[in-house]
Amino acid sequence: MTQSKIISQPLNKISSDSLRFYHIIGAIFVGIVGTLAHFAYKFSGNNIFVGFLTPINESIWEHTKLLFFPMLFYGLYMVKKLKVEYPCILSGWLCGMIVGVFFIPAAYYTYSGILGYHLAVIDILIFFLSVLLAFYLPYRLTLSCNLKDYATILCVLTGVLILCYIVFTLSPPELNVFQDPSLSEM
Repeated sequence: MTQSKIISQPLNKISSDSLRFYHIIGAIFVGIVGTLAHFAYKFSGNNIFVGFLTPINESIWEHTKLLFFPMLFYGLYMVKKLKVEYPCILSGWLCGMIVGVFFIPAAYYTYSGILGYHLAVIDILIFFLSVLLAFYLPYRLTLSCNLKDYATILCVLTGVLILCYIVFTLSPPELNVFQDPSLSEM
């Protein structure tokens, strides 16, 4: 692109291209790492420290880790890299991550409640849809800055989720979302 074409483009179009690039790469990264993380606990010999970051069973709650931790780590990199150019990236990214995590059980229980059973192919599609949602939403929120004033609340909610992942990995509550459905199918 020539210098004159760059100058004639709106500034927000030029700047949103780098944000779009990081979100696309992030969605691909989380999709791949999240998929591989599904098997990490078993391959680690059931190492509890690996289990804090990856699913230790087939419960819906444990499967939210497939999105949460890869997005957490990628998001920390992305925020550090882009926070000057995009001052609203932190709140957008945190909101997207939280919404993506809660989309997984909401979508799972909606479709399996309607059908009366679950299908692995739909479960996998839900994961990838949650990744797309978790990156599309922060892209839009970063550009709009609608949640900038809520960054502290979103940080606290993220910290609470991290604490919940640790506590509920060690001692899951007696609720369906925390129960391994493969154990009841036997």
